[in-house]
Amino acid sequence: MTSTMTTAAPAQAPAPVPAPGTSEPRPQGERRFGLPVATCLVMGNIIGGGIFLLPASVAPFGTISLVAFAVLTLGAIALALVFGRLAHRHPQTGGPYVYARAAFGDFAGFLAGWSYWITTWVSNAALAVAAVGYLGVLFPAVGAHKWSMCLAALCVQWLPALANLAGTRYVGAVQLVSTVLKFAPLLLVAVGGLFFFDPANLGPFQATGQSAVGAVSASAAILLFSYLGVESAAVSAGEVRDPARNVGRATILGTVGAATVYLLGTLAVFGLVAHEKLVSSEAPFSDAVNAMFGGTWGGTVVAGAAVISMAGALNGWTLLSAQTPYAAAKDGLFPKVFETKKRGVPVAGVLITVALASALTVYNHTAGSQRVFEVLVLVTTFTATVPYLLSTAAQIYFLASGRSERVRPGRLVRPGRLVRDAVLACLAFAFSMWLVAGSGYAAVYQGVLFLFAGVLVYAVMAARRQRATDSPAE
Repeated sequence: MTSTMTTAAPAQAPAPVPAPGTSEPRPQGERRFGLPVATCLVMGNIIGGGIFLLPASVAPFGTISLVAFAVLTLGAIALALVFGRLAHRHPQTGGPYVYARAAFGDFAGFLAGWSYWITTWVSNAALAVAAVGYLGVLFPAVGAHKWSMCLAALCVQWLPALANLAGTRYVGAVQLVSTVLKFAPLLLVAVGGLFFFDPANLGPFQATGQSAVGAVSASAAILLFSYLGVESAAVSAGEVRDPARNVGRATILGTVGAATVYLLGTLAVFGLVAHEKLVSSEAPFSDAVNAMFGGTWGGTVVAGAAVISMAGALNGWTLLSAQTPYAAAKDGLFPKVFETKKRGVPVAGVLITVALASALTVYNHTAGSQRVFEVLVLVTTFTATVPYLLSTAAQIYFLASGRSERVRPGRLVRPGRLVRDAVLACLAFAFSMWLVAGSGYAAVYQGVLFLFAGVLVYAVMAARRQRATDSPAE
């Protein structure tokens, strides 16, 4: 698919046209995302497959877990607002990599890009394996043997990759359709379930012997990573029409939309399924649908929705997995092969990333042990927060140094706006620190090792770039 390159002479090729709001050229035949698709990208990446298990995961703590959800929602919205402001200032592909590099230099930018790249391809492998579990409900033969499960996981990874390789117009179409399809059953429970709500099912407010603060913190540790993906539109800013305007809007709309589905869906399940049953439920949304309409067909419906949900998330995350290396490669901080781009998609980045995720999937099945895979997935819970911390710190730096509105130098900024942006940046930084703390000691330890491995890559790339700069022009 990547071999269909045009052979027209350079003199006959039309010059790339700069996209509005960004200095990146627009390749011929590329279709950029509008606000609806960019919003679906954010919502689709935030809501993967975890929502289908979340109510049962936090039920043991009681309904106090809804308080933790509300606190996390406020933190995620603050982070979304900060990304919106940063994207308005730097509307280029790369997101956290671009912001960290602009504020703190090449090394900080590389660390943001490296950690984000690790997060994407390891998470893609985890998401594919999780999707196979739901596929087994729909097609029992898939789960009959470990190699049939492995093959299914590989297919789940490569189909979204092929959609990405076909171009941004297909990525956007898949993202829009999958988001609509997966939200139908979720909204059925989140909204329709409220009409069947029975307060007697809620159970105790605190189901453990912990203090209120302890219960909120413990349940938050499970929910902390429900909002990973708020940066999706910012990372793909170069593929969004008028990014200075639309990235911020898509980030906020997508985060608020995902938060609404999360909160209403969890509350509805709490009120539809008795607490003692919900604690041990393996398919809480299936139980909720069965409670609403009777019968046992809820499991099939929810399994189908979960597969669609994770396919859409894989579609979006596959694109993001190639965007940050692409931006870093343009600056000479990643190998040049990642800079290869066709039809608006960094094709080399997509292929390399999906190949790594596939290798990890095969290794997981070959080793026959889940532990190695689980440790790697746990590492991503830390590596995903490093770009958040660097991005929010960059916003604080821009505000404190008086560079908050460099994108529009002739515009006076009211003091109230600066104070509001500063408060949001500090809240988002605190939220990011909370994410790091919730990762756990083991994840932070392993994650730091992954970051240090990247230092060697940075040393090689920085030396190569310096050598190219020092060599005399021929």
